Amino acid sequence: MKILNKIAIVAAFIFIGLNVTYAQTKAEKKAARQAEIKKMIDDQNFVFKANYALPMRGGTRPLTSDYDLTVSKDTIVSFLPYFGRAYVAPPPGTTDGGIKVNTTKFTYSSTPKGKSWNITIKPKEKNIADWRDVQTFNLSISQDGYGSLQVISSNRDPISFNGYVEARKSK
Repeated sequence: MKILNKIAIVAAFIFIGLNVTYAQTKAEKKAARQAEIKKMIDDQNFVFKANYALPMRGGTRPLTSDYDLTVSKDTIVSFLPYFGRAYVAPPPGTTDGGIKVNTTKFTYSSTPKGKSWNITIKPKEKNIADWRDVQTFNLSISQDGYGSLQVISSNRDPISFNGYVEARKSK
């Protein structure tokens, strides 16, 4: 009986030791991920991957294809869907109604807010005649990398997206 008690005590110490080690490892991984997110935002080098679209009119829509907003120091590229009301008709025969921006002329500002960042991106190339004209990308990113993107256009209802950020793949 004494041997069983000793084995039980030793097993309990081993179990407690493994849990403490696992908790430290998990905390270290979380801290490393948060530092990585901060660096990506500070360096203007990340991709926002959209999982859900939240149009102004209608319900949330899960996105089954890859849609994203790529941010780098010199270029903004968006490939996002659009669901909502447009106030200017697209040109005849146009089937491309998404939010597509590819510009090197923009302003980028990042403001820390508690445990998140608020990022505002404003393309400078504005063409009011373009029915897809984007005025502002407002992006809120948590320290864990989850984010919400609101796209404000001059000729369409605003639309929001929920998703996450990840490192931009180098070409």
